[in-house]
Formats: sequence, structure tokens, C-alpha cells
Amino acid sequence: MTVASAARPLYLDGRDRWHGIEIAFWLATLLPFVLFKSYLSLASQVAITALFALSLDLILGYAGIVSLGHAAFFGLGAYSAGLIAKHGWGEPLTGLILASAIAGLAGYAASFIIARFRHLALIMITLGLSLVLHEAANSASWLTGGADGLQGVRMWPLLGYFRFDLYGTTAYAYSLVVLFLVFLAARRLVHSPFGLALRGIRENALRMPAIGAPSHAHIRKIYTIAAVMAGVAGALLAQTTSTVSLEVLSFQRSADVLVILILGGAGRLYGGILGAVIYMVARDQFSGINPQYWYFWIGLLLIVVVMLLPNGILGGLARWSAIWRRGRR
Repeated sequence: MTVASAARPLYLDGRDRWHGIEIAFWLATLLPFVLFKSYLSLASQVAITALFALSLDLILGYAGIVSLGHAAFFGLGAYSAGLIAKHGWGEPLTGLILASAIAGLAGYAASFIIARFRHLALIMITLGLSLVLHEAANSASWLTGGADGLQGVRMWPLLGYFRFDLYGTTAYAYSLVVLFLVFLAARRLVHSPFGLALRGIRENALRMPAIGAPSHAHIRKIYTIAAVMAGVAGALLAQTTSTVSLEVLSFQRSADVLVILILGGAGRLYGGILGAVIYMVARDQFSGINPQYWYFWIGLLLIVVVMLLPNGILGGLARWSAIWRRGRR
């Protein structure tokens, strides 16, 4: 062992290095601009959903915080961005920052409650918070538009030049760049000592303080970070579609993103992104075949994946790869 390798932090262990398959994946995200121009609007929805799933993965996959109400922060970001644009400030980037900050503040306030509970109680609390926010938005129709949705959202051109067109070109480019930048920050975070502490909390939150890791403080930090990321995703949806409805706060959206994460593989960073791609494309195709019963096929897909790949698609691929490598020795 060389001095350099001995000095290298053990928590990194080479996992922070970029691999060829990662580079190929991100290059592949540019293909819709060339090969699937008619699906750019769908591609922007996939990128936004992937960002939302990535935010849930940080708290569920890495910290073990189960949430059935993560749509609360997604919806806060969406409504914040929509209201900012509606009342005269349609600049996308500043609107995105302000909306994510509002979602982050809400996440920070909620984190003091979240850090005190685990497992079933945590599921009920997160679900309850989301339902309360949903009904509050529904009753405040003077502000949110209620069941009719927020009307009058007008976005300015991105960077002063790129308008949000009906084809989705600007929307996808904008969403993809934001997704990639947030992914870089999340990747850095999970490969840091803080990320290692989160995995320790996931495995045994009671023992972590014994080795000097304040579990409650770490949970509050990661929950706030995840809320900011979810708020970014919600703001992107509002800005690229110029609409905000109560659906952004619904239990259905929270459930969908949980399904997406389970499908791709929780705690693997790319799991939420891959799950979002598969889920959104499958939903688009299945709803085209049968608009009324497309959830049947989504449910069947989820059952097959969970039965054959209990740790999600990426988890299954990792297990098969390990078996294959052992077989070659």
C-alpha cells in the first residue's frame, strides 16, 4: 500500500470516481434532442420526476426516513414559483431559487418533528402533514385557485432569450441542466463523511451518537436538503408548464415517487432516475393503449420487479454482476 492510498479517506473508496457507464448515461440524456424531438415534453417531465425521486432517495434510501408526504415540498415549490410568476416576476432562475428556499424553510421546520420519530409513526406524520397542506391549498382558493388550479402564470424567456415553447425544447434543456447540477451536489454529498453517517443512521440510529454522530442534527439537515430539492422539482414543473394544480400536493404524487424509487432501487443515487425513466415512459405507453386501466399494467410491472428484484432494478443488476464476477474467478 502506498502512502497516497493509505492517506485516501476510507469513506471514498473509489466510489466518488466517475465511471464510463455514468458518462454514457448522461450523454444518452441528450438523445431526445436528436432522435425523439416529438417526445421532448415527456422528457422534461421525466427529468423533473427524476429530480423529485432523487430528493426522496436522500431521506429514504440513505437516511432511512420513510415518507408518504414528500409531495408537500414538491407542491410548495410549484405553488411558490407559480405565485411569484403570476404576480409579476416571471424570471425562471430567481423564481426557482426563491421557491426552493420556501420549500427548504418548510422542510427545516418539519424536520424537528421528523427527527423524533421512526418507522410507522413517521409514515403517519409525513402523510398527515401532506394532507393538511393539501386541504389548506384547496380551501385557500383566493390564493391558489383551489380545485381550478392556479391561473395566470406567465414565464419570461429563460436567460432572456429562450422561450418555453409548445415543443418542450427549452423545458427539457432547462430541466435536464438543473437535474444534472443537483445530481452533482447529491453525488458529492452521499460520498462524503456526512453521507456515510446517514447510512449509519439508516442501519442503527440509536448507536450513531455513541461514535460522535448526532443523529437528530443529521436527520434535520438531510430532510431540509431533500425538501429544497423537491421544491426545485416542483418549481420546474410550474415554470415549464405554466400551470399549478392541487395534484402537485396529492397523496398520489407522493405514492408515485415512492413506487418510482422502489422500482429503480433506493439508496443507489441512480435508482430514482432510472425508475423515473421507466415509470414515466411506461405510463405514457400504457395510457395510450388503455386510458382507463393503465394502472393495472403499472401495478403488474411493480409486482414483477419486486418479486424478481427485491432491491430494485439497479439492486438486481448489482447482484447479478457480483455473481457473474465470482463465477469468472
